[in-house]
Amino acid sequence: MDYFEQGSPDSVIDEKQAGSLIDDMLAAMGNPRRVLLLPPDYTRRYSWAGTMTGLLYDRLKDYAYIEIMPALGTHAPMSDKERRQMFPGIPADLFQVHNWRDNLVRLGEVPGTFVREITAGKLDYPVACEVNRRLADGNWDRIISIGQLVPHEVVGIANHAKNVFVGVGGQDTINKTHFIGAVCGMESVMGRPESPVRSVFRYMSSRFLGNLPLSYLLTVRTTDAAGNAVTCGLYAGDDDNCFLNGAGLCREVNVCLLDKPITRAVVYLDPDSYKSAWLGNKAIYRMRMAMADGGELTILAPGVSTFGEDPQIDRLIRKYGYRGTEYVLAAVGDNQDLAGNLSAAAHLIHGSTEGRFKVTLCAGGLSRQEVESVGFDYRELDDGLTGMLSKDTGYGWREMDNTPFYYVSDPGRSLWTTRQRFAL
Repeated sequence: MDYFEQGSPDSVIDEKQAGSLIDDMLAAMGNPRRVLLLPPDYTRRYSWAGTMTGLLYDRLKDYAYIEIMPALGTHAPMSDKERRQMFPGIPADLFQVHNWRDNLVRLGEVPGTFVREITAGKLDYPVACEVNRRLADGNWDRIISIGQLVPHEVVGIANHAKNVFVGVGGQDTINKTHFIGAVCGMESVMGRPESPVRSVFRYMSSRFLGNLPLSYLLTVRTTDAAGNAVTCGLYAGDDDNCFLNGAGLCREVNVCLLDKPITRAVVYLDPDSYKSAWLGNKAIYRMRMAMADGGELTILAPGVSTFGEDPQIDRLIRKYGYRGTEYVLAAVGDNQDLAGNLSAAAHLIHGSTEGRFKVTLCAGGLSRQEVESVGFDYRELDDGLTGMLSKDTGYGWREMDNTPFYYVSDPGRSLWTTRQRFAL
């Protein structure tokens, strides 16, 4: 069932309009009495999901039992400060913390024959469908997954079922789907609604979620002329239609097509949102299709002080580094620690440029030795440049000392690519 479909490139949807749409949605759901909300975590605070969660809470609090489980995936749990900033006014005791290794329930398994088919024979392992046990044992009237449609390196366009199977999923699901996306090639899927990993999620949804009262509330966000984030699309439904309807608008407003490759790019990572290379490497993922061969991508990362959000993944990144697909695949074959954590292996593939362009990481909390040991170039943060660019919330061509460069204030918002590469 579709509840609403609102959006266009020129639309600006405010809280009043969003609240009215949510009123209609809850009425169509029969005003559910037990509700589990699955918003993203603080790393997706740009998504407007915090606002959507607040609007739902305001309408449900007087008559419904509510729990809120941020879709952490492998991310670190939110701090109290982050929770208050993203979900102001919502009581702390409503929030549950998801752990991707524990408290899971197995709903089924995607067979290896299906994986072999969608990966053109590159992989043939089965994928367990695991989610947080609370989804299955809460006797919910409605589970509402909330999030943003945005280009993504693993699934093509993020959210919808990804928020469930990865956001509150288990390690087998997360590890193997990430590796599928990496082996099949992120440049062939980013910004596209159909991908091998999306096929896995669709298989899981159609076969294993039938007993869960699951609905999706999806935003599409863009940047206005002043550099401010605005919501230009809202979509809600119980099946794939809301995703497919919103994905078209997402591609239109979140894929930035360039006529020629960029030789020099600078990406700024807000320190409140990007504290690890696991997150900050979105600068590489989302810019790689725009970068010229032999170019340089400089990442200004004042808040980055570690590589992985998870201690085990952090150790693997430090051990193997970002050294290209061929190296990582060989390491997976020869080393049980990496073979047992395929999401880390996928991250190492995603974070490599395959030698095509240079990455210079200016990290506030990592030393030269640490940065260079994983395969990046190192440069100390220029406080003046960092301070100046931190106030620039847009993207596009800039100039300093008569040298032009392409600037991006937050790589998580969009995908940058040349027209030629995106057409391939």
